[in-house]
Amino acid sequence: MQKFILGTAALALFATAAVAEPAAPAAGVFIKSQTAEEYLAKDHLIGVKVKGPDGKIVGDIEDLIVTDGNTVVGIVMGTGGFLGMAEKKIGVQLSALKFEDAAGALSVSLPEATKEALDAAPAYERAQPKKSLWDRAKEKAVELKDKTSATTTDAVEKAKPALEDAKKKAAEAYEAAKQAATPAYEKAKEAVGGAVDAAKEAAQPAPAPEAPATPAPATP
Repeated sequence: MQKFILGTAALALFATAAVAEPAAPAAGVFIKSQTAEEYLAKDHLIGVKVKGPDGKIVGDIEDLIVTDGNTVVGIVMGTGGFLGMAEKKIGVQLSALKFEDAAGALSVSLPEATKEALDAAPAYERAQPKKSLWDRAKEKAVELKDKTSATTTDAVEKAKPALEDAKKKAAEAYEAAKQAATPAYEKAKEAVGGAVDAAKEAAQPAPAPEAPATPAPATP
């Protein structure tokens, strides 16, 4: 019976998952795919090496400078140092960079990036301090918590109709099984009762035999 109930619930859940359709997304909000004229900054810009006027690498693009109107006005470039150590970060106007498509790969150069110019360039100053690893870890923890909570809530809501239907079917199956088993249970009960009575009678001790009568003595 328990296997039947669990099987019914599982089938109901799978059936619900199969027919459930996601709601249509709001128009004008999401972007489905990338067009041929678009590129992703993380793929073709962030991390790209910047070459100087002699064609040698002078730095790499580490970040974009974006206004509050969502316009990219420049980049933050890391230059100098070794393996990221003692590296100086400088801000560069977007208009000062030269972008070229070389065999399907983006090539970025800074014609004014002579050694003297890079040495004289001021280090880029942030308006707000960079987030610490601890702050990033806390944000990530909150993000994971929110995503997990939303996913769990959505799954529970979708499963509720199937669970209710499974509970109803299980209750119906239980009642049907109980009704079908009642006659057999009553017969078994009667048989057990009869056997108990018979056993009781068999266990009663047999009556003791009567002693023979003693003859009266003869009169002289």
